[in-house]
Formats: sequence, structure tokens, C-alpha cells
Amino acid sequence: MSRGPEPADTGGGDGGADDAAFTSLLEDSAEELYESAPCGYLSTLMDGTIAKVNATLLAWLGRDRDDVVGRLRFSDLLTVGGRLYHETHFAPLLRMRGEVNGIALEIRAADGSRRPVLVTSTVKTAEDGEPLLIRTTLTDARDRRAYETELLRARKAAEEARRQAEADRARLQEAMAVLQQSLLPDTLPEIPGLETAAHYHTASPDQVGGDFYDLFPLGADRWGFFLGDVVGKGPEAASLTSLARYTLRTAALYETEPAAALTVLNAALTERGTDGDPRYCTAVVGVLDRDGDGFEVRLASGGHPPAVVARAQGGARPLETPGGLIVGILSDAPFATARTRLAPGDSLLLYTDGLTEARVGGNRDLFGEDALRAFTADHGRSGPQELVRALVRLLEEFGEGLSDDTALLCLGVPAAPRGAGEAAQA
Repeated sequence: MSRGPEPADTGGGDGGADDAAFTSLLEDSAEELYESAPCGYLSTLMDGTIAKVNATLLAWLGRDRDDVVGRLRFSDLLTVGGRLYHETHFAPLLRMRGEVNGIALEIRAADGSRRPVLVTSTVKTAEDGEPLLIRTTLTDARDRRAYETELLRARKAAEEARRQAEADRARLQEAMAVLQQSLLPDTLPEIPGLETAAHYHTASPDQVGGDFYDLFPLGADRWGFFLGDVVGKGPEAASLTSLARYTLRTAALYETEPAAALTVLNAALTERGTDGDPRYCTAVVGVLDRDGDGFEVRLASGGHPPAVVARAQGGARPLETPGGLIVGILSDAPFATARTRLAPGDSLLLYTDGLTEARVGGNRDLFGEDALRAFTADHGRSGPQELVRALVRLLEEFGEGLSDDTALLCLGVPAAPRGAGEAAQA
């Protein structure tokens, strides 16, 4: 009997199984391959905000996608030493070259554990060369023997850099603390018939903030005040804050109208600013004039959130200043003006947008100006000091939702004794 067909039949059967297995592998989608790749992938916006991340990296981090995408930056995933190296070396090199290959860093998981990785990043650009986003690959370096020597060398160098960076940062923090204090008044002046309160909340102890405020005499029964927020953070922002603060104080002594003081500051900023070194800020400048048992208030705004007026009879309304342009953008920028009167029991609250742009609740929504007005209406009748104390407690409750510095300045006329008694009973 002939046995010729048997090998052909057997071989054909095995080949069909192999083909089916191979075809099954090919049917995996590109998205599935991206999600379950043996290395971590993420895409970020140019400011480092994470726009996309694969499941592998999320597993390494022990985090949910919703906790990462749109909420964290790539540097937030790194250890302290890694963040320092990223800001001082990695990011500048990436901006200059468009790509960085095989840099040894460590990522920090939600439980505090660390994982050594090799990081490669490339900048994706549009057809006209405009950078669009950054694509980053993270390779697990724990068990890669081929990289063991390099990792040990990198860790030693990173440790030395970390110690040096921490020593440098400690010295820098000390200098920044002194500098920050010099940018704010030690105390507010005592003004007969006026209650005042102020607070400065620093979002990060590692950076000098750019918010500022002041209250100072201009003459008999007349006082000037301002509050503002400069662009940026760190020493550059501190330099700009110093310029803005002392320019406004000097201008207020010679200019009777708040808008004119903003015009002087605008000229100082536009003359010194360049395309590569933008110098601008938002600011509110005002003048208080005693008026019987209260004060007349005149103020001007350059792109700043509207002040909130809390009235003795209850409620709080914004003192709208529409149309005021950010200070330092244009040489002939217009500034909006407003007037009001503070009667006994009334308060005027000025603030920077770190407060209203705080993220709150499970959906991390903006706190917003409407919520601030409602909060001010609830607490404003107790006077500036109580209102600011309540706002400080609110800022503390925001926790990590507060990502920017916040300055508060509140001016109010104490309520008459009878009104105060009624408020206490209420």
C-alpha cells in the first residue's frame, strides 16, 4: 500500500494551524499593541501635561487613567532628583535638539515605590515646523543587565547631583524666602475707621510667587492700594514683582487717578519687555478717600479679576471693570475704571486668580468667581479679618487642587455697634 499522501496530509494540517495562529496575532489592533506594549508610552503637550498614556505605564505607576491624563505633567511622575534633572537638563536639551535618547531616570508610583527607567523623548512637529506634542518611551531598566553598569554610574551621578541640587536648592529657598518677604509689606498700616486684612498663600515652597499687594498713605485722609499677579514663577517673576510694586507705589504718589498709575507701570513693562522675555501682569490699583463715616473708592483694573463688594445689608457683587487690558502687552493699553463707596459694614475684597482657578470636587471643576461671590456673601458681613480667615481655611481645604499662589487684600468699614449686634444675633 502506498503511504505517499500521509506526509503531505500531516504537513498540510500543521501548516494550517501555524497560519491561523499567525493570522490571529496580526489581527491585534494598533491600539491594543500600544496599550499592552512591554514598555511605557505617553504623549504630552509642549508644557508637559500628559495627553495620552498606555496601560503598561499606568500599571507601573499604580494609577488610573483619569488621575493622570490632563491632570499631571510628565515631571510629576519622577522622583525629586528626577524632576530637578528634567527641568535643568532633560527639558532644555529636548527643546534644543528635538529628541533625547536613553536617559536614566526614576518614576515614582502611587505607593511611593520607585522604578528605574530609560527615557527617550521626541518632539512631533507640524509641517511648518511648529512643535505639537512630545512622545516619550519609558523602558523598564530594573532587569536589563546590558544597562547595569550604565545605571549604576547614572545612579551615582544622580545621587551626587541630587545632593548638590538639594544643597543648592536649600540655599536658593533661603534666598527666595527673604526675597518673597521683601516683596510684601510686613504689616498693613492702621487707618482710623478702616479694618484691613491680607494673606499670601504660596502654592509651592520651591518657588517665589508672582502675586503682590500693598496699602500705603498718600496724604491726609487718603490711601493707595493695589494687588496684582505677574507672569511666571521664580526669580524672574520676583524681579518683575519688585518692578511692578515699586513702580505703582511711586506712580500713586504723583498720579491722582488709579488708571494713570497703571499707565506708568505699563510703560515701564513694555519698554523693558522683549519677545523672548515677556513682562506683563494683571493688577488692580485703587485710592481710598475718607467720606464721612465711610470711604470713597476709585480703582482701575488691567486685566485683573473684578473685586467683590460685600454689603452690610447682605449679599456680594462684583465691581465690574470690563475692557481693562493686561498690563505690559501694548504700549497704549486701555484700563477700566470703577467707583464705589464703602459704608459702615461694607467690605471690598481683592484677590488673585489662584483662588478662583483652584480645582474642587470629584470632577476637579474650577472654584470660579460665582462660588467666590457666594462665599463672600456668606462671610462678608463679619468684616475683612473674619472674611480673610474664612478664605484661608478654604484655601487649606483645596489641598492639591490649589496649584497657583493666591494673594488676598480686604478693606472694610467696621459696622456701627447696633449693626454689629444684629449681625451677632443673626
